[in-house]
Amino acid sequence: MGGAISLLAVNFIIAQIFTAAFLIIAAKSRQRRAALWCAAGFAVASLAAVCETIVPFSSTPRLFAVSAFACVLGGFCLLRFGLGLFYQVPVRVPLLGAFFVAGVSLDLAIYDLPRGTWEHAIPYQAPFVVIQAWTASVVLRSGRRTFFDWLLFGLLALSAAYYLVKIYAAVVAGSGVTAQDYVSSPFALISQALGAILIVGAGLAMLGVMVKEIVDDAQARSEIDLLSGLYNRRGFIERVMPLLHARTTQTPGTVILADLDRFKLVNDTYGHLTGDEVIRRFARVLMDVMPNRAVAGRLGGEEFAVFLPCTDLSEARVVAHGMRAAIMSQQIGGLPEAARVTASFGVTAVGIGEALDPVIQRADEALYTAKANGRNRVECAEAPTTVVNPSVPHWIGRS
Repeated sequence: MGGAISLLAVNFIIAQIFTAAFLIIAAKSRQRRAALWCAAGFAVASLAAVCETIVPFSSTPRLFAVSAFACVLGGFCLLRFGLGLFYQVPVRVPLLGAFFVAGVSLDLAIYDLPRGTWEHAIPYQAPFVVIQAWTASVVLRSGRRTFFDWLLFGLLALSAAYYLVKIYAAVVAGSGVTAQDYVSSPFALISQALGAILIVGAGLAMLGVMVKEIVDDAQARSEIDLLSGLYNRRGFIERVMPLLHARTTQTPGTVILADLDRFKLVNDTYGHLTGDEVIRRFARVLMDVMPNRAVAGRLGGEEFAVFLPCTDLSEARVVAHGMRAAIMSQQIGGLPEAARVTASFGVTAVGIGEALDPVIQRADEALYTAKANGRNRVECAEAPTTVVNPSVPHWIGRS
């Protein structure tokens, strides 16, 4: 009995550690509700260890044995609900509640049956098999396929199989005749040990999934310009580089550089709040006009960039003119009714095999030309017919 009770204590401590971990995750993650439900699941399931420890010493073992069953099943149901929120595969609360009530009612109905028999083992373990398989299906149905998602799915599926095997093991190995006998049986010792391993594995996988999301969110926030909602310079480059390297056509793409005309005058005359609204409105214009696969970023101040993959110079010029016309049509709060914001654009195509830096420089030169020619214009620069790797001196290989 001592060994089984010791393992129950270990399981209780493990569950409490995971409860605390998910509470910490809840404070950091945008999936706060999901993490809180998972914390609640581990907290409730941990109470099963307390109830099972009391069973051998209680004059009302039925109460604590059924309570232990209810705590484990209830904890699993809460985890199903929490992971459903996280993976956006929700479950209807009445359905989950009905499943829990049915499971506990079934345990009450079979309590007086001898343990270690098929009549008791099958209905006792069946709810655990179902809830674990049900939760595993959430991960699969979500469509997410990261390492931690596959790991979590595998461990949940393994847990379902574990409870299925326990039906056979309880009958063959023997789990005692009564609830008091179970705690002192070798079956209980093995069951609690395997349960602890699965709890740790599944808990770590859940934490891994949620921590990865926090890290991904932090990285995404570091690449977003908070004022415009577009990528910042770093985010723009990080998104464009893979598109340049994954060229699937003879037209790698084009870059549009845009600069708001006389933006400093807007700030100085109408205030920075109005200037901020101009930035936000222009960002929305870029997003509305550019094609779906395009990438837009605010490089700094009033300068913006748009990368159009698999688009030639003539197509990009049409897009730039659309952006120029769209911002002119905007009535922006804080500006006089007759005042209109304009922007100048420099457009260039990416040469085959060309790096991003010289493309940006060439688009910037075209933008400078648009400014010099009176602003509120679109100027284009052709891509070079021959691209020289800037890391290699031009004279290498020449005769």
